[in-house]
Amino acid sequence: MTDDRATAGSGPADEWQDGAPYRSRRRTLVRVAVPLAVTAAIAAGVGLVPALADSSPPELPALTAEQLVTKVLGSPAETLTGTVSVSADLGVPSQLLGAAAGGLAGGAPGGGSGGKSSGADPTAKLTGLLGGEHRLRVAVDGPDRQRIGLLEQLAGYEMIRNGDQVWTWDSSSNEAVHLTGARPDAKADGHPGKGPLTGVPTTPQEAAQQFLSASAGTTTVAVDGTANVAGQKAYRLSVKPTGSGSTIGEVRIAVAADNGVPLSVVVKGTDGSTVLDVHFTDVSFAAPSAKTFEFTVPKGAKVTERKADAAPRAEVTPEEAKAAADGVNVIGEGWTAVLSAKLPGNDVFVPAEGKGPRGKGGHGPGGGGKLQNPLSLVKSLGKPVAGGSLISTKVLNVLVTDDGRVFAGAVTLPVLQSAAGVK
Repeated sequence: MTDDRATAGSGPADEWQDGAPYRSRRRTLVRVAVPLAVTAAIAAGVGLVPALADSSPPELPALTAEQLVTKVLGSPAETLTGTVSVSADLGVPSQLLGAAAGGLAGGAPGGGSGGKSSGADPTAKLTGLLGGEHRLRVAVDGPDRQRIGLLEQLAGYEMIRNGDQVWTWDSSSNEAVHLTGARPDAKADGHPGKGPLTGVPTTPQEAAQQFLSASAGTTTVAVDGTANVAGQKAYRLSVKPTGSGSTIGEVRIAVAADNGVPLSVVVKGTDGSTVLDVHFTDVSFAAPSAKTFEFTVPKGAKVTERKADAAPRAEVTPEEAKAAADGVNVIGEGWTAVLSAKLPGNDVFVPAEGKGPRGKGGHGPGGGGKLQNPLSLVKSLGKPVAGGSLISTKVLNVLVTDDGRVFAGAVTLPVLQSAAGVK
């Protein structure tokens, strides 16, 4: 197996100094973004592919699968700096992803008036991690300080949390979003919620913890040897669903022997093909410098200021319950969880092939593309089945009913039809 580890300090590790954003010169294959809700469902109910490791596995003390899972979920490590490689091949039609990204960008948090969002808005930007190949630089110092740099083709994207301050910055548009009053558990859009800062896992640690926590009751776990990953000795976990209905065959997780931090997470489909791969290519568990989490606004950048939604959640009212019923819901749990939602009634902007969610540079439909009716678009991409139209990919299946309801998940068609109430 090929060794893909990066030498410490050889990449952008030393570029985060004095809070200056990193402007990448590396070429990375980047595709259009997938819906944030679908991303979250996949990340929580799926997992991710084997990291490239050294050929000679290390000798480590024997641990049971239960002991290793406990080690992962109870890992005390709160500091790290490293480079993460993300590769995703879900096989979702680019037209559908473009429509979803356009819908997200149109009303995403961080935008100004008129429903226009900033080019630095994280909602549509980082959901693109589940399409194509990407490289990120990450730094973490506890729950209050994180920094993530997405290295794109001749460009870069930064996301920094420092206490109750959150900054995001896109180099291609030179736009930034500044959120104040963020809670420690808030995501980058300022809304409360457990999980990664980005709303999608950007490290193997985030992905593995989400997956193992969500799927414990429907999973079999076994220790599958050892490996060397990113210069660390690691155990290997093999995680599989106990029942039928999932399109995921196995998740492989490499766990650092010293502190229980996942170093790689890998997902394979039921046909054995690799679907997602997130792994460290280099990692250090030393505390990052405090300057790493400082941010200096680049010259000429357009800054959007907004308050984070830090209000604590009260008891759910009937009105909120109805709103939730009309919004996004999760049906089932674990491997066969299904995300349900309603297609937007209005037309959505579908960018031209190769364009961003709002055209070149993220400045509206003028960059190329057209408005399309979501239901018509889905029907043109899917095939007729009992209950509606089906868009089928390597792992993700989406059933859209004739009345515009959407049911999606890493599950088979019968599971989607059952969730939709199709007889």
